[in-house]
Amino acid sequence: MTGRAPSRRGLIGGLVLGGVVVVAGGVGAAVELGGGSGKGGTGGGAGSGSADGVQPFAADFGAGGLVTNEYAYREPNSPQAHDSADWIVTSGSLFAQNGDGWTGVPDSGETGTDSARYNDSAVFRLVTRRRDFGDVAVATSVKVDPPITTKRTPASEWDGAHFWLRYHSPSELYALSFRRRDGMVVIKRKVTAHDKAAVDGGDYTTLAQASFPIPYGSWQQVAASAVNGSGGTVKLTLTINGRTALTVVDTAPGALTQPGGVGLRVDNSELWFRDFTATPLSG
Repeated sequence: MTGRAPSRRGLIGGLVLGGVVVVAGGVGAAVELGGGSGKGGTGGGAGSGSADGVQPFAADFGAGGLVTNEYAYREPNSPQAHDSADWIVTSGSLFAQNGDGWTGVPDSGETGTDSARYNDSAVFRLVTRRRDFGDVAVATSVKVDPPITTKRTPASEWDGAHFWLRYHSPSELYALSFRRRDGMVVIKRKVTAHDKAAVDGGDYTTLAQASFPIPYGSWQQVAASAVNGSGGTVKLTLTINGRTALTVVDTAPGALTQPGGVGLRVDNSELWFRDFTATPLSG
């Protein structure tokens, strides 16, 4: 697609597994990460993301139609933009379908004002406008279809669906993958970087991974949490259908202890989601 930097797709495949012991096997994994690259990140001590004064969030979608899209993000002052009070879509299109959130059938092309011809949701990036979620549990029901490809988005192992926690910018966030093409669940930290491998101004570091494939085409319960610990650490947990799929304590320099947004990233996949909530947790 013309006029678009290819970096938007982003490498969620990760860059390193340095300093981490990875446990895999389909029954979840628990690790502690120390050391790491030490690049970037937001500082802060334990409890900086406490629940004090932070209100819960619950998504509310209408019966149908376009909620918002990448055009509204790029052209916020346009009278034709479909703005959302709750959501920002930096790539792709967010639709409502029978009260659920929906990516649409993913394709690749400029959305225009109304995503009528293309939705560009082969690269789907959704984050809350709110940036006050510190210690938080995010939960939703999802239905993910098998991944596809487009001319701009060939098959990759990380194609699928992922949570975003502690989203500060496209270059600084946690990503927790709950359904990838390769059947892995993965927790990553992205921090600001300017090396040749940087994507959207940041590098991904793999914190933990395990094999935990879930069925396509049926509703699944997924949840993720981030909780600050002592000494500037962050505990990250991914839960699928009530089971802990993966958990890790990020102890490396640059752990993202400050509050941020929450959201979803989807690559080459059609996703429906409902009952999306973000609940602040006590420190």
